[in-house]
Amino acid sequence: MKVVGFAGYSGSGKTTLLEQVIPALRQRGLRVSVVKHAHHRFDIDHPGKDTWRHRQAGAFEVVVASEHRLALMREYEQPYRLTVHQMLAELYEGVDWVLVEGFKESDLLKVEVWRAPTADFAGHPARYPDDDFIVAIATDVPEQLPVPTGRPVLDLNQPEAVAAWLVDQGDRFEYTFENRT
Repeated sequence: MKVVGFAGYSGSGKTTLLEQVIPALRQRGLRVSVVKHAHHRFDIDHPGKDTWRHRQAGAFEVVVASEHRLALMREYEQPYRLTVHQMLAELYEGVDWVLVEGFKESDLLKVEVWRAPTADFAGHPARYPDDDFIVAIATDVPEQLPVPTGRPVLDLNQPEAVAAWLVDQGDRFEYTFENRT
């Protein structure tokens, strides 16, 4: 599988870019998975449903599946933060691409999603000058990048071009599970 991170501050457009890059990759016949970091409590289950009731009864894991999807819910007795590599290990190995949203501190190769400050967006410092794992910058204002770069600058508003760049650079994003924790 090939793995690439998309890093940037909240509000920079990571999710919007990914929801447009995913179909661009799918149109090329590629199977795509996403790993997303959540900074808060979340739940995909609903009170009163069977799986919720099983979890409330104390099940450590509940797997629910239909002919269309599978979900695994795991309850930790103590707060536990998975690494991005542990999350990747949970994925189906037959996937072509994994797009990782968040985990900006990880050692994965990443595309930084960067926007300049505007009236609606406070902006944040660019990460690429200090992060050797950032291999490209996706932005809508390349002329406003705070530091010149030799890295590729991708148009944030051209997700098809971002997908094409990923596919073209695919070999560099090959991921192996050896020596990962």
